[in-house]
This record gives sequence, C-alpha cells and structure tokens, in this order.
Amino acid sequence: MSIPEQQLFVLAERALTSVVEQIEDDQWDLPVPGDAAMPGGTVRDLVIAHARDDQWVGHVLAGRTIEDGKALFPEQPLGSDLKAGWRAISERAVAAALALDAPDRPVHLSFGSIGDFTAREYLQQIIAYRGLQAWDLARALGVPDTLPEDLVTGMRAMLEPVAEQWRAWGVFGPAVPVPDGSSAQDQLLGLTGRRP
Repeated sequence: MSIPEQQLFVLAERALTSVVEQIEDDQWDLPVPGDAAMPGGTVRDLVIAHARDDQWVGHVLAGRTIEDGKALFPEQPLGSDLKAGWRAISERAVAAALALDAPDRPVHLSFGSIGDFTAREYLQQIIAYRGLQAWDLARALGVPDTLPEDLVTGMRAMLEPVAEQWRAWGVFGPAVPVPDGSSAQDQLLGLTGRRP
C-alpha cells in the first residue's frame, strides 16, 4: 500500500528537520558535497534555501500564484536563531500539507513552462527534494545518513515511475548502478543519481 503524498511529505520534512537539529554551531559554514542537489554552498545556504521553499508550501497548495506571493516571503526567513526559525517554518509547511483536501487541484509553480502540475505532483517534487537533501546534509555534517524506512519505501514507489522523465528535466543525474541485494536506501540513491 502506498503512502499518501501528504504523509510522505511529513516523513521527508521530519527527516530533514532531524538532521538540521544535529547541526553544531561550528558547522553552519561547512561546504555541501559537490554531488549534492545544491552543490557549491554551505550548510547554512542549504538550510536557508529549504526554509525559503517551505514558506511557499501553504501558498502553493492553496492554488495561489508565484506572483501573488513574491512580496510575502523574506529571502532569509530564519532570523537569528536558525534552528528555531527552521522549526517554525517547517511545522507550518507540515500543517499545510496535512490540510490539503484536493490533491489533484492545479497549482502554480515557478517553472510552469514545462507544463501544469497538480498539488499531488508538487508534493512529489518537494518530497524528493527534502528526502534526498536530508541524506546530503547528513553527509556534509558527518552524522548518520540512514533515512527512515517508510520514507525510503514511499520515495522509491513514488520515483521509480517518473525517474527517467525527471532525469530528462535535469532533476536527477545519470542513474548509478548498485549491486544486487543492496539496501532499499542504496537503490533509491542510485535511482536518483547519487553514489551510496
């Protein structure tokens, strides 16, 4: 049985939050690995980018436009206490996802040039972003990078049918072969172009 996107979003968001909570004061300026989804920046840059993305979740799921929201959200939304700011924004995003009552309604995304998307498809995109970045961030910090089993199972089921299309869009790099018998997480990472 597949996990509904709203619940899978919560798992991905909480996995990322779990890693954010492990950031030490002297780790915010560590570089993010070059093979991560957001290479070239620091841990701080990655967390702020996700916070900016999270502040849009309720807006987008409500069917509002990007233009409508441009004046609403600050570029650095976390304030001086980065972890407390993260928690507040993350919980609002989780609440918005759980409140979604029409997952097949159209939503307006900043990259609408490649077609229209439903709220369900938007959630799928941001689930992948958060779940994989939880792994990327854990590697940058040197903390355990094992994702929750339900999240891995749900992401694999969600991404296997669309991985090649997303690869064509440039979301994922070339698939990385993994040995037979590899863990579900390693298979997910290989599918999405990461080297376990």
